[in-house]
Amino acid sequence: MRLVVLVSSWLFLISVSQAQEFNFAVDVKAPTLQTADPKIFEELKNRVTELLNNRRWTDETYQDYERIKGNLNLTITNELNATTFAAELSIQAIRPVYGSTYETPILNHIDKEFIFQFESTTPVIYSENIFNDNLTSVLAFYMYYILGLDHDSFSLYGGDVYYQRANEIINSLPAEYAQDSKSGWSSKANGRNRYYMIENILSPRTRPYRKALYEYHLKGLDLMAKNSEEGKLAILDALKSMETVNSDYPNSMIIQMFANAKAQEVTEIFAVADRNQKNDVYRIMTTLDPANRNKYIPIRR
Repeated sequence: MRLVVLVSSWLFLISVSQAQEFNFAVDVKAPTLQTADPKIFEELKNRVTELLNNRRWTDETYQDYERIKGNLNLTITNELNATTFAAELSIQAIRPVYGSTYETPILNHIDKEFIFQFESTTPVIYSENIFNDNLTSVLAFYMYYILGLDHDSFSLYGGDVYYQRANEIINSLPAEYAQDSKSGWSSKANGRNRYYMIENILSPRTRPYRKALYEYHLKGLDLMAKNSEEGKLAILDALKSMETVNSDYPNSMIIQMFANAKAQEVTEIFAVADRNQKNDVYRIMTTLDPANRNKYIPIRR
């Protein structure tokens, strides 16, 4: 019996020490009017889940409770042929908040420029610095981008290496992707695609944005359970830095992405605050996210 217990404990420690970085729920939806066998989309779901959750994306050791949780939903919008599909990718990732059961969103994004090929017999495998296909390139891009955001939230500029890996994916793409403004990768697009996600986050003009991410999370949210007022002040300072970045780099994609992820959270935090804080936060958030001014009305009440 003792041997069984020891072996079981050893296997448990092995599994924990080898825990991968992500714990993502994946879903694939397709319209009813499709000529492809519906089973192919179930297979796609399984292959994507395996890639995200079972591949080692870093050299770091993650405990099981440290895995980054999230959701990735693919909605097939068009079947271009039997093995080529256009899709809308919706992706969310969350981070735990110290001293609480609360989890904060670090990414809440919809990517509408996603065309990929998939066959049930084709493995979904990502290889560093090698372009295999658009499906794996897009998925790997988002995993590295999320790792960058997550590390930035725990240490100042801690996400550098992962943003660079996401950038390397762009650099390894065939030229046709860079030239096609509808590929989701091209600098010729309207400033709202994967290319600009990386261009924005690595730009010297947005360096204070990344510092603000760190202050918002580690010095703000992570302090809230212990001292809510100090936490709010740190968050407000981070939002003021965001406002400065928005002024220095108008219409940057990452500012809108921050608002997409944090609008509800910021509103809930400052719904209970002094009047000056409320006014500052309302002004800042409606400046950063003017198209969604109504979301921030509860702050002023």
